[in-house]
Parts: sequence; C-alpha cells; structure tokens
Amino acid sequence: MSVQVLAKENIRLNVSIATKEEAISLTGQVLVDRGYVEAGYIEKMHAREVLTSTYMGNFVAIPHGTEDAKDLVKNSGISIIQVPEGVDFGGGNIVKVLIGIAGKNNEHLEILSNIAIVCSEEENIEKLVQAKTEEEILNLFAEVN
Repeated sequence: MSVQVLAKENIRLNVSIATKEEAISLTGQVLVDRGYVEAGYIEKMHAREVLTSTYMGNFVAIPHGTEDAKDLVKNSGISIIQVPEGVDFGGGNIVKVLIGIAGKNNEHLEILSNIAIVCSEEENIEKLVQAKTEEEILNLFAEVN
C-alpha cells in the first residue's frame, strides 16, 4: 500500500499561531500524527530552522528536518498549515502558509520541486491563504501526489 504524499487529513485551515516555534511544531506534529515520521523529527525541524530560516518568501515557509533526520522518516509526506493572520518568522518575514516536508530516500527533492512550481505563482499563494476547504488546496497541489 502506498501512502499519499498529501492527503486531506494533512491540511489544517484557518489556524492561529503565536510563534515560529509553535508553527514548526504543529507542522511536524501533523506529519507525526499521520504516520509519515517518528516524533523525533519535530526536534530535527527546529534544529534545521536554527541553521537557516525555512522562510521562502511570498508568505511561505517550508519547515523540514536536518540531513541527519532521514532515519526518522517512514514515508514521504507533506503537511500544510494555513495561517491567514500570519506568524512572524523573524526579520519582518510573515508566514501565512507552512508546508512541512518529510522525504523518504531522495523523494524530498521531487516534492520540493513540485511545491516550488506551485508557490512561484503569487496567485497560487493567495489561493492557499484564502482557501476555505482542504479540496481547494489539494487541487492546487494535485501534481505533488
């Protein structure tokens, strides 16, 4: 049985988050709860953020684990957290869409590539921020699965 990289259950809409740390933890917890990663992966996501910010511009951050977190990944998966009010990622960078990634083997590179294609269009970011249903987000990321 293959696991869907992005399922409806991986998406959280209209979330209110106070801090970057809380945002990263929630993004990782969805991956843990859905069986993509072991609980220790969240700690590796925070470690990765300390090394360099996962803020990508356009109100998007892509939290993911450090290089040594690979052993904690059971299946490739994505979590998406929509934060319409935004959360401060430091340096005046406000994030409204968090995309958590866990890639098995080297699959994270392909996943990142597909996400980059979607997120390179400002209108797509606006659609992600404004989405009222998980299906709207799934439709934008149809290529990822």
